[in-house]
Amino acid sequence: MLISLLRAYINRETLVTLYNFLSRILNKMKSNAPPQDQESPTIDHPPQFDPSQPSIPISYPIKTLEELETRSYFESFHCPFNKSSVPLKPKSLPNRPRLLVCHDMQGGYVDDKWVQGGTNPDAYAIWHWYLIDVFVYFSHSLVTLPPPCWINTAHRHGVKVLGTFITEWDEGRLICNKLLATKESAQMYAERLAELAVDLGFDGWLINMEVNLLEEQIPNLEEFVSHLTHKMHSSMPESLVIWYDSVITTGHLRWQDQLNEKNKPFFDICDGIFVNYTWKSNYPDLSADVAGDRKFDVYMGIDVFGRKTFGGGQWNTNVALDVLKKANVSAAIFAPGWLYETKQPPDFQTAQNRWWELVAKSWGRANNYPKLLPFYSNFDQGQGYHISLEGNQLTDAPWNNMSCQGFQPRLEFIDGPTPDAIQFIVDFKEESYNGGGNITFKGTLEENVPFTVRLFQGELLLDNLHLVLTYSVKSKGDSLLGLSLQFSSVLSEKIMVLVAPSEMNGLSHKFSKMIMPSQVSKMASKWIINEGTVAMDGFMLTEIHAVCYRTKSTPGELRSEFRADDQDSAPAPSLAEYFAVLGHITIKNFSENLFFPPSTSWVTESQYIKYSSISQGFKTVSLKIIWKLKDGNDFLFPKYNIYVEKLTKQVDGNATGTLVDTRVYLGAAHIQAFYMSDLSIPAHIGSLRFIIQACAADGTCQELDDSPYMLLNVEGQ
Repeated sequence: MLISLLRAYINRETLVTLYNFLSRILNKMKSNAPPQDQESPTIDHPPQFDPSQPSIPISYPIKTLEELETRSYFESFHCPFNKSSVPLKPKSLPNRPRLLVCHDMQGGYVDDKWVQGGTNPDAYAIWHWYLIDVFVYFSHSLVTLPPPCWINTAHRHGVKVLGTFITEWDEGRLICNKLLATKESAQMYAERLAELAVDLGFDGWLINMEVNLLEEQIPNLEEFVSHLTHKMHSSMPESLVIWYDSVITTGHLRWQDQLNEKNKPFFDICDGIFVNYTWKSNYPDLSADVAGDRKFDVYMGIDVFGRKTFGGGQWNTNVALDVLKKANVSAAIFAPGWLYETKQPPDFQTAQNRWWELVAKSWGRANNYPKLLPFYSNFDQGQGYHISLEGNQLTDAPWNNMSCQGFQPRLEFIDGPTPDAIQFIVDFKEESYNGGGNITFKGTLEENVPFTVRLFQGELLLDNLHLVLTYSVKSKGDSLLGLSLQFSSVLSEKIMVLVAPSEMNGLSHKFSKMIMPSQVSKMASKWIINEGTVAMDGFMLTEIHAVCYRTKSTPGELRSEFRADDQDSAPAPSLAEYFAVLGHITIKNFSENLFFPPSTSWVTESQYIKYSSISQGFKTVSLKIIWKLKDGNDFLFPKYNIYVEKLTKQVDGNATGTLVDTRVYLGAAHIQAFYMSDLSIPAHIGSLRFIIQACAADGTCQELDDSPYMLLNVEGQ
């Protein structure tokens, strides 16, 4: 705790000195302390975590070289749950200045450690992936393995993810003595790290050796870095190994704050360098000169906490970014969790959007989407206060799971009477169509005066494809919502196509083509599903806009929830309240046929079944459920919704009994396994039916009656 508090105010060099001084004092105090009396009371510690035993799946780091060497992580109960489910298509980093983001949030493994999701609707997350090229998950443990929720959502947005290997303090020196004992030991540990990255599905490593070494250990350190880079590249094309600016060629721990002859030998044998964050104004240019044609592999650090960082970090992080952009080198933002940890006003959502907007204005976009089909977004940020499916609420419990984060929009006003006529936000509290998020539009608007908001900027080349665009809307009164698609040709010709449920009188000149979609009403949930077909052969889809508008209003007063308290200041007669919610967008190929294997195509199995009695007549069960296709196909759907039905005891030969109450949603799985902990079972329940509902990349989910299930007969009942 002390170190965590000090780090916000003291730079690393001072902290290292202070830590070593305090360690020597504490060690001397321990050596002089009198022996404990045998009858003295002892402190009860919680049971030690045993990763081999079944429990709620979590992500955790590897803390010792022994664990790394023996590959014990692969024997863990938790290992299969920590494999990412969203692969990243191999691609080279762009030939331009890049943005690396190093997470470093409260020591790591907080709400994000719960692989199947947690219960904190305000959990820390990043959703501005369109600005980021590389994401590093960081902690102060020896081997930091990124939780799969970060890998899944980063990969979904086209961002590479690195784990961290770090040695620091006195313990780190002892680790390095063993790691670098021989050339063979250096190679062996490098191979262990490469194996972990490949098996868990992340894209490489940040290497941070924050200890003083002997000069004779440097050749083996170089072998470690070189061999790791080679192994990563050979087993995972386009993977990355990045060196942190720490140890220099003499073995001394000396942060250079630039690329120079003292740390360039490490840069030369890997994919880049993360330069320490206390650089001076001319260091980016000096580093670029040293790097030559690899200047984009130089990532100049910026500490958002502001510890002696250029520009001061915090709300001035963009000051450093401007300097780096001018020098034409890359940037490495360290600890953007500062916004969350320091509770920046007025709230995290608002502060985070405002801060990243400063980054966007300084640095520019890194990723555009849609790029591939199908494209689907429910605007879910991976946390919230409810979860819905096709407009029906599955649960109203608060939750977080970044693996569920959909493609994130960058909401930007494009056109309208005034920028503040309509307020637009990604909303977690308004009822959703799918997942836990949506985009809410609320304000006042004149008839036939559209208000346009950019949602996405894409790079989707259509060729001969016919697109099917589907989107869900819930609105009040005469509020309508359409989607405008902007297409560009190779000759830079721009075409705007409006897909909207009603014509806007006198506004056809704003669009090249207007398509009225077919509509399906979900009466029970008040959602309208709009679907239209667009053919733009040879064009590229470059932008998606939401278009808010009103048709001719009906007589009557404004709804009370929108009317001003002061009647004299009520809107002019031509204005009326506007309220609409955009639930999701799906764009897919017209000829694409979605197929869900029927329940008979699956094999389901239960493992690690454990019952516990909690009171007379009641017990709980914990178990792992797994499923796979009978034909051996290892195809993985992006998500599986898990439900349970509780069935009464067998009656008159009925093998399954009668359904009690209703089907209950348990959670979401992103691999073909789910662990249920302490599910309550009343005395009259004889069996449990666990239903596994596959969900496709276009957001469509299998009908529950056709979904595979696993039946568990309750022991002793």
